[in-house]
Amino acid sequence: MSKKEEKKHDELVNVEHALTSTEAFIEKYQKQILMGVGAIVLVVLIVLSFRNFYLQPREVAAENEMYKAQAFFAKDSFRLALEGHGVEAIGFKEIASDYGITSSGKLAAAYAGICYYKLGQYENAVKYLSQFDGKDTYFTTSVIGLTGDCYVELGETSKAISYFEKAADKENVVMSPIYLKKVGLVYESLKEPEKAEKAYTTIKEKYPKSPEAADIDKYLARVQK
Repeated sequence: MSKKEEKKHDELVNVEHALTSTEAFIEKYQKQILMGVGAIVLVVLIVLSFRNFYLQPREVAAENEMYKAQAFFAKDSFRLALEGHGVEAIGFKEIASDYGITSSGKLAAAYAGICYYKLGQYENAVKYLSQFDGKDTYFTTSVIGLTGDCYVELGETSKAISYFEKAADKENVVMSPIYLKKVGLVYESLKEPEKAEKAYTTIKEKYPKSPEAADIDKYLARVQK
């Protein structure tokens, strides 16, 4: 037998040995393996059932309620949008509570926070705004920034700056300069011109075409005295 044939023979022996070992393992632990497979199938069925028969119908119901509440919101009827109007609409607050597991329910929490802000109830606004966790969009950035506005109204300037900086860090050419300017203004109110100057300079250098940059030299001159 040549070396090549011997090598092939050895490989076949190894394969046969591996198959025999696998068969022996399956035979020995057949019950446990079947139980494990059954458990995985059961979990998959539960997840699919939850999504198809519970979550999706809830999402549809939440979307229907959102449409009604958003109609009030569009008319600046913030209290009606928040609390609802009898059987006509349940309002963002209740949608967030009843459908919080859905994406519409989470969005309702953000809208409820905005309504509370418009109504001057800043602590409640923060409570609901913080429940929203969306993707990096204009709306998400606005929610973060509005949380900072709430903390300004509450006199908690450190938290306000933190949220404004977080919103600015999204590096959106439209939104970032807005919140950088807010950072600068808060630092000015705290008598910290150096930190305000840093925020204003970032606007001038990084977002020179933004509306906030149009008169930023005026703000820089004010803190550089």
